[in-house]
Amino acid sequence: MDMLEKLQDIRKNVARILVGRQDTIDLLMIALLCQGHVLIEDVPGVGKTTLAQAFARSLDLSFRRIQFTPDVLPSDITGYNLYQFDQQEMVFRPGAIMSQVILADEINRSSPKTQSSLLEVMEERQVTVDGVTRPVPQPFMVLATQNPIEFAGTFPLPEAQLDRFLIRLRIGYPSHQEELSILQRHLDPPRWQDLEPVLSPPELLSLQEQSLQVKVAGPVIEYIARIAEKTRSHESIALGISPRGSIALMRAARAKAVLAGRDFVLPDDVQQLVLPVLLHRIVLRPEAALSSQAAERLLQDMVRVMPVPAVT
Repeated sequence: MDMLEKLQDIRKNVARILVGRQDTIDLLMIALLCQGHVLIEDVPGVGKTTLAQAFARSLDLSFRRIQFTPDVLPSDITGYNLYQFDQQEMVFRPGAIMSQVILADEINRSSPKTQSSLLEVMEERQVTVDGVTRPVPQPFMVLATQNPIEFAGTFPLPEAQLDRFLIRLRIGYPSHQEELSILQRHLDPPRWQDLEPVLSPPELLSLQEQSLQVKVAGPVIEYIARIAEKTRSHESIALGISPRGSIALMRAARAKAVLAGRDFVLPDDVQQLVLPVLLHRIVLRPEAALSSQAAERLLQDMVRVMPVPAVT
């Protein structure tokens, strides 16, 4: 079966559980192809956890869910050494992070110390406990959900943590017709546990390799660089895009081209990914952050007036 058909099977699989939101599912697949991580942010009850569970179930990979609460400790995530009297030695007890797909549910309900335990593993694909470094299983992906930071009992993720996520997305409320479909479907609710995996580890590795073969023309690279540079010089932005952010934008654009069946990146690919890839990486100055949508409007306006390169 063609690899693009496999990606389409993931769409269909997730759509059996989550009504609509094809653009959201596509963003998850872009992150998957890029070996990136995803932060799903929205109010409770719109399907964040359901989306992550259905997506993970569609992959033939080991899966663990970590429910983040204020009493979760870093050792619960990374693992710890325990002295075994019968063996008379320290034995490593793996933490929940030792799986291929991790659902970090409500990540911003845990303390900053516990949140930081994910920094190394998300960037380096390894954990260090008592000076010993151990790799996590590959492929590896973190799907994290969080409630809006103004909700009670939440701890805002620091900029260094946010920067580890390739994409941040929101699901949003359903339309009227989608709500009707949700209600009809839940007369006999489907279960994400009943989904069958449609993509094996070798097939996933092949797709990830395929995304690295996508061509990015010089003018498109220049376009990405100008977007990043503009965020660093804009008078309303206190913290602009780092080189990690511009690399993430290019990687995501290559993956989007794969989803479209192309072996080259278009400027449109870059434009459509600016918000999900870059929005969580900028920090506005206090006088500019007048509303929660201020940063989104600023990025949209910035890209709208920027000259788009011609690619032949």
